[in-house]
Amino acid sequence: MKRFGKSILWTVTALLFTATSLAQTEEDANEESLFHQFQEFKTADEKMTFFFNAEDLYRENSTYDWLELVTLNLNAAIKNNDKEDIKKFQLMQARIFYDLGDYDKSLAITKDLYEEIEDLDIYLVSKLLDLMDDNYGQLTMYPEQIDIREKKRDMGIMESVAFYDIYSNLGMYRKAMDDYIANVKRTIEENDFYGQAEYYNNLGNYLRLDGSTPTALSYYKKAKGFADVFLDNVTRKKSENVLREAFLLKGVIEGNIGKCHVDLKEYEQAIPYLEAAINRIKENSNNNREYASEITENSLAISECYLLLKNYAKATDYLSDNLQTNTTENLLKKNRLLALYYEMTEDYKSSASYLRKEIRIRDSISEHESQLRQQQLSTVMMKNLKYSQDMLAEQKLALEKQRNENLAKDKRNSLVLISLLFTLLGFAGLVYAYLKSIKNQRLIAEQKYIIENSLVEKDSLLKEIHHRVKNNLQMVSSLLSLQTKNTRSKAAIEALEEGKSRVKAMALIHQKLYQNEDLSVIEMQSYIESLINSVQSVYKKGGHNINITVDAEGVELDIDRAIPFGLILNELVSNSFKYAFPHGDENGKIYIHLRKNGEHEGYFEYSDNGVGLPEDTEERANTSMGIRLMNRLANQLQTTLNIDKNGDEGVRYWFSFK
Repeated sequence: MKRFGKSILWTVTALLFTATSLAQTEEDANEESLFHQFQEFKTADEKMTFFFNAEDLYRENSTYDWLELVTLNLNAAIKNNDKEDIKKFQLMQARIFYDLGDYDKSLAITKDLYEEIEDLDIYLVSKLLDLMDDNYGQLTMYPEQIDIREKKRDMGIMESVAFYDIYSNLGMYRKAMDDYIANVKRTIEENDFYGQAEYYNNLGNYLRLDGSTPTALSYYKKAKGFADVFLDNVTRKKSENVLREAFLLKGVIEGNIGKCHVDLKEYEQAIPYLEAAINRIKENSNNNREYASEITENSLAISECYLLLKNYAKATDYLSDNLQTNTTENLLKKNRLLALYYEMTEDYKSSASYLRKEIRIRDSISEHESQLRQQQLSTVMMKNLKYSQDMLAEQKLALEKQRNENLAKDKRNSLVLISLLFTLLGFAGLVYAYLKSIKNQRLIAEQKYIIENSLVEKDSLLKEIHHRVKNNLQMVSSLLSLQTKNTRSKAAIEALEEGKSRVKAMALIHQKLYQNEDLSVIEMQSYIESLINSVQSVYKKGGHNINITVDAEGVELDIDRAIPFGLILNELVSNSFKYAFPHGDENGKIYIHLRKNGEHEGYFEYSDNGVGLPEDTEERANTSMGIRLMNRLANQLQTTLNIDKNGDEGVRYWFSFK
């Protein structure tokens, strides 16, 4: 109690001091630098409060100047054997090492301080745990990061624990988005336009990383709208630092919009957004390392646009040697783009050199990174499970306590009723009936609550099952890809690619199911479009110029019909890409039609304007795996696959099904 009393007094003093010092700083901003103001304070408490609350600390003096100054103060405290001051200056020193990017050294200092956490006041503990959280995140030590956040919650520094950034770093983007929405959405007010812009930009990031690019693009545009409203609002006074942060956020959003257009192969639309993002971030970041990766990613994206538009001069401007590639992913992408550039300019030797570099880098990190990621994922999921179990146990204890209180209350009510029974016999029956009604209503409410929770839990488990099935099928697809790389037989490679395409078609069914609110059916229009994109990714050299029309709006199928239907469509589209247009697919057309005939029947039709089927199709039907597979899948749908041959003008497949 004595320590926390001192902590509260120190916290109030720190807040009052901060308000006074910041007000003086605004009035005398041009008179004295932050570096000199820090030196004028007499006590370590004043210096630490100023250090952690000053805005843009390194504006006038470099990080190394501050490191030297804080180290001098630390040595003086050590000389005076002032243990309390030593801890404060050590924490400031650790923060500077973090800002320099030396996370290992920063973490080493904070770990030493953490061992004495019981002797630290609450303000120092709060800053220490925040810094350890940041260091563990930068060093990808996610299990330790979770422990620190739970420590914050246990000490009352943080009300609830959120892990969405950790889930995102581990590639669990959907879970990250769900956790982010649950923890952040309720904290943003409707008139907080900056917060709304940041919120929708982060949602767009999770969706884009998860492969839902069109939906991500809509969220990014919504975020840009909120950022523009915030910047255009002249009724609210904004400081220079707030304006700079808002322009930086707008630049990041514009870059994300541009990257979405690149993913959608809309290169000419992407370029203006990417150029605006690069210029805006450079103008407002003051060479901040935090935004260096944004500039690199946007530069690589715009270089890709110009390469694919065959504007090689512009492409090489953005692929210059001074482009910083601080992450392995950016380095790999730069090497891929350079290899593509030299290949397109017919310098095959240089192209091969960059491809070899990429392979060496990828091989050197893939196995270790995969094992580390699996270990981290396993540990995080176990910690998450333990956290969920702890929360459930707390809720059960609270429910049990409430139930005991209700039982005690019922007993007291019963005693009151017995005492009143002798004087109010006529009224006692009515009172008893009334209390009985209240008890029944309470039981009904509890049962309803249990049933609703059970339904929600089952729905979540079903989504998780579909998600895991999709992940397992993707793993099978990856194994087929690895087998393809190790196989020299052309026939075997084609067979593996066909198998890979079929596995992807089934995985897509489960992905669509767990993304839907309704887990019983699949919306076929979006599924067919996604399936076509998946097949195009397998047959990369063909199919991109074919005009594909999909007419399945409003049609929904359950999983028992969607899987055989998806596999049939996968075979048909694959055959069209491989065989229908041997002389070029510039004028190629594919028409896919799916509609309802009444309440219980459906009709499917597929046609293309390719070279048509060969004359010996019926003879091949007995030996072709694809045709036999489609016939068996049609049997599963309780129908027969019909084929209309149109000579040299293509082919038409159709069937009706229940």
